[in-house]
Amino acid sequence: MIVDERMLTFINSLDRGLTPFLEDLREKAEKDEVPIIRRNMQSFLRTWLTITKPTAILEIGTAVGFSAILMASYGSPESHITTIESYEKRIPVARENFRLAGVEDRITLLAGDAAEILPRLTESYDLIFLDAAKGQYIRWLPDLRKRMRPGSVLIADNVLQEGDIIESHYLVERRNRTIYKRMREFLRAVEDDPGLDTCVLPIGDGITLSVMK
Repeated sequence: MIVDERMLTFINSLDRGLTPFLEDLREKAEKDEVPIIRRNMQSFLRTWLTITKPTAILEIGTAVGFSAILMASYGSPESHITTIESYEKRIPVARENFRLAGVEDRITLLAGDAAEILPRLTESYDLIFLDAAKGQYIRWLPDLRKRMRPGSVLIADNVLQEGDIIESHYLVERRNRTIYKRMREFLRAVEDDPGLDTCVLPIGDGITLSVMK
């Protein structure tokens, strides 16, 4: 827990919630133990979309389609989301959720490994939302950066690893050490990149927000 649990509970209690479809999908995802963006990240993303109104959006990590539907529901009516997912069992579920939410015409799901798909993309995006395998963030960053233009925003979720990111390497569970090392490399890369203006925020499990200069 990055933010005090009592404070987080209070903040979440103030949230007005999402659309009925998204609320039902959130409950189902939590029941099925499918990872989706956390409650305060949902609020942040909804507000960010309302302010910035990106029209070209790239998402890495579809899962069951929750965040893609959120972006289609709260973004500009002219927006289009391209989302990448490698877990075969979740791809048909996500596509069905897009259909049920009535946003399938505004979402393109690319099935496969992001490391193979990203180099083939040619479009630039207003918003890139990164929420997939945390150990791959640093690997994908060069290709993601090529898909940005001045003013483009990269939001990466779950970068603080429940607080493990500030611990000594030796205090992190052995099975998590590779992800820990790679996430530290990612954080340093986006902070040191002279072409990006980056801040780290303790929202959800931590996010980076990077703007292309």
